[in-house]
Parts: sequence; structure tokens; C-alpha cells
Amino acid sequence: MLIPVFVGVVLLVLFAVYSVVMTIMWLRVKQKHEFESNTIEDALKQIDKTALIQRKADEAMQLHQNFQKFVPRQFVAHFAKAGVNTLELGRADEDNVAIMFCDIRGFTSLSEKLTPQQLMNFLNSYFLRMNAPIHENNGFIDKFIGDAIMALFDNPKGTDSDKARDAISSAIGIQKALKLYNMHRDNVGYPPIRNGVGIHFGPVVIGTVGSDDRMDTTVIGDAVNVAQRIETLNDYFGSDILVSRECLELALKSSHLDYRTVENIRLKGKSVNVCVLEILSHLDENERKAKLACHTAIEEGISLRNNEKMADAAKLFSDLFAKYPDDKVIAHHYSMSQKALHSEGWDGVVSL
Repeated sequence: MLIPVFVGVVLLVLFAVYSVVMTIMWLRVKQKHEFESNTIEDALKQIDKTALIQRKADEAMQLHQNFQKFVPRQFVAHFAKAGVNTLELGRADEDNVAIMFCDIRGFTSLSEKLTPQQLMNFLNSYFLRMNAPIHENNGFIDKFIGDAIMALFDNPKGTDSDKARDAISSAIGIQKALKLYNMHRDNVGYPPIRNGVGIHFGPVVIGTVGSDDRMDTTVIGDAVNVAQRIETLNDYFGSDILVSRECLELALKSSHLDYRTVENIRLKGKSVNVCVLEILSHLDENERKAKLACHTAIEEGISLRNNEKMADAAKLFSDLFAKYPDDKVIAHHYSMSQKALHSEGWDGVVSL
């Protein structure tokens, strides 16, 4: 009788142990499942959070890129140099920069032949090609003024010579880009276009103007006015690139350029004269050589005129005009020398 009882007790104990073990295993499995469930849920939440952060970062970057299209980062960099990281109304900074104006010749007559949409397409196509040479030479576009471009060259790591060289190199690049653009226009039956570039170097004030709800960046200074007025002379002289002597002399310190003297000019509204020179480096070889050949003679004629040797100056320019009748610079000097013969007390400065 004892054996069956003993066996029953043993089986009961084993069943109890089995029950305890199974319960422990079940609890561990349940705990592991709950842990894994929590881990997956946390991971999914972390993924959603990371995706949200990335989306916000992308939106911020897009906003930043859009903002740069209206306010160039180089403009903001002027204030950052002084430790100012915010663009506030009335903020100003003074610096020496090279200023470029680039304008399409005969734009009014050209625009009259286009529909509004065609005009916008043309301008955007043109600006797109003119933009590259400016940025490739450490410059940035300050603003578009109708069909004109105003650009600044202020290499933060460069000297004044580097800034002047960058501006002239950009102007040469613009003329090369325009030549290629005209080839594309010719392929589709469009007429070629020409533009003129004027460059000056000097101090300017870079700042923000406007009101509390509408603010714009701007550059103010006499150097800006001089650059703009030099550009307008291209049509009169039949040139592509005109620069002031101040700008050219700075550029020649760090680069070689082909150029010729054009005229000493008293610009409208100015009391001092500006010596204007024509850049020739972008021209084809024959045209460049022909204009370079006149350089010494033009300077000699201007010197004679300034020293009141009007008859000698008139003779020199008359001979040049007979040889180069299509050169507008020579034609200008021939006309001025003839007038100088009959003028008394002329100071040798031309007002245009």
C-alpha cells in the first residue's frame, strides 16, 4: 500500500514542479514578447521622429535656398564679417568693391516685337547665361533692373586688385557667353543681340532700406553712379566693355589685358572727369589688332588736344579717321578735334 502512495506523492510533486517551471517559462515568454513589442513600437516612433526632423530640415534648406535667390549670401557675408548674423532694417557696411552694369542694347525696340510671355522667356534665357561668368569670377548679382544687371565683386579673400580683375574677367566671360548665345539664336532664326558693360571701382555703402514689412538690400555710393554712366557710353562709342582707369590700373597689377584709351569724360552731374578705357581681350584677332594699333595715336592726340595744340590734334585724328572710318571712337575724336579748333579756353574734357 505504501508504494502506490509514494508513487502518487512523487507524481504530485513532479506535476507541481512542472507547473511552476511552465509558469515561469510562460511569464518569461510573455515578458520577452511585451519587451519586443515595446521595442518595435519605440523603434517605429523613433523612425517617425527622425523622418519628421529630416522633413523639417529639408523644408528649412529649401526656404534658405529660396531666400538666397532674393538676398545673395555674399551680401549677408558683409555683415557676418563684423560679427552681425541678422539682417535688420538700416544695417550698413562700407567696403571697396568693383561695380558692374550690363545692359542690352536696343532693348526697347526688341521688346516691342515680342509678346509679354516671349519677353519673359527671352529675359530669363539671357540672364541665365549672363549669370555664370559673374559667379565664376567671385561676383554676385545685386539686382536685375529691367533688362540690366547690376553685379558686385568683393572677393573676401582677395585684394582690391583681385576684385577689379574679377570684374573685368567676368565682363570678358559675358561677351563670350553672349557670342555663344547668339549662335543658338541664329540656329532658330532669331536676330543677334548686343550688350554693353561698364565697370568702376570704389567705396560703397552696403545696407538695407525699406520699412518694417518690406525691406530690400541696396548699394549706395558715387562709384555705383559712375559705373552705371560708364555703361551707357558703350552705345555711343560702339564698344562692348568700358572701364574706368582706376579699375583698370588695379586689375593690371595681377593680370594682362588688351585695352585702349577712349576719352576723358565729364559724366553728367559730375564735377570731375573720368578716364574711360575699352577692353579688347574678348575680340577676334583682326579686330583686336586694329583697335590696339590706334591706342598710341589716340593717347597722343588727346595729349596734343590737352596741351592746346588743336591743329596738330585735328590733323592726327583726321588721318586716323580716313584709315578707320567705321571706328566710333576715332569718329568721336575726329569730331571733337574739329570742334576744338574753333573753341577757346577748352579744358580738354568732353561732356556727354
